[in-house]
Amino acid sequence: MNVGLLSTYPPTQCGLAEFSSSLREGLLAGQPGLQVDIVRIGHTAPSEHDEDVVHVLMSESEAESLDAARVLNKFDVAIIQHEYGIYGGADGDQVLDIVEALHVPVVVVVHTVLAQPTPHQRFVLEVLTQSADAVVTMSQTGRRRLLDYYRVDPRKLLLIPHGAPASAPSRRASAPRLRPVILTWGLLGPGKGIEWGIKALSAMDIRPQPTYVVAGQTHPKVAARDGERYRDSLIERAERQGIPHLVQFEPGFISMERLHVLLREADVVLLPYDSQEQVTSGVLTEAIAAGVPVVATAFPHAVELLADDRGGLLVPQGDSAAIATALTRVITEPGLAQEMSAHNASLTTSVIWPAVASQYRQLFDSLLSS
Repeated sequence: MNVGLLSTYPPTQCGLAEFSSSLREGLLAGQPGLQVDIVRIGHTAPSEHDEDVVHVLMSESEAESLDAARVLNKFDVAIIQHEYGIYGGADGDQVLDIVEALHVPVVVVVHTVLAQPTPHQRFVLEVLTQSADAVVTMSQTGRRRLLDYYRVDPRKLLLIPHGAPASAPSRRASAPRLRPVILTWGLLGPGKGIEWGIKALSAMDIRPQPTYVVAGQTHPKVAARDGERYRDSLIERAERQGIPHLVQFEPGFISMERLHVLLREADVVLLPYDSQEQVTSGVLTEAIAAGVPVVATAFPHAVELLADDRGGLLVPQGDSAAIATALTRVITEPGLAQEMSAHNASLTTSVIWPAVASQYRQLFDSLLSS
């Protein structure tokens, strides 16, 4: 079987590129009869990943769209990763021209499902899903939104969770440490809510005081527009709150090896996002798979995975006092962190990439057999 995957891809540094790279590796693992090649969106500098790429979609022109479709039609199955911002045209409607020209089975993986889309955003996603042979969503919330707010054939919908690394570390055993560690990681930019985490840290009255590790580079699109303004504002906030010594920034790309170390050292992962639209979070999935307790604002994917308080605690968006209370509970309440860690570790086998990729392979087999 030969599979073509249309997406951003490393060395592009974004969540979708990392998702596609991990999915490709998971699909190929132990499958000598399977080939997965990338049609990459956007020009990048030469890198070690170029050998995975068979074509590059360089612009939003009709000719470029048709060229990408011609390449994808050489495969048995085409996977289309969908985010509004990665394709050309209004709301990324270039993807519709590509899919219209495909005659092989098409799997669309939907990463964003807006509850209140503009009319044209709704049009793009509806036409895309109607053109697909199968539509993958990564959360129950995403599936419900597609059925409630969009005209989508429910028979096409399949829920396959976001994957996490198979080598994700299990929760480390408790041991005496100088300070508890709170971890937030990922691409930084406005909307990540890290300012609320810093404000919460200044309000936490526990000893020893925690260290708040903020790891990751500024999102490339944010950096191109605003430089390091957001990160600088966070540093200034920590100084104004009188806790610069408690906030540790680790800028730059976080490799998987480094992430494993950070997760092993973390007592709790904090996801203080402002968004109320995020139906899929790879960071949340990876934290849970690593067996680490989580404190998260009530964005849709977190509500779905943490509603029972077994793996973490939910707090309102923009509420630093609630964040401080939840973090204090996880760090100080006897047995709570251990119970959360054990619960999250029990979910690991269902979300590691080999298990997720197996579900995709079954979907491909089903499409080709029918």
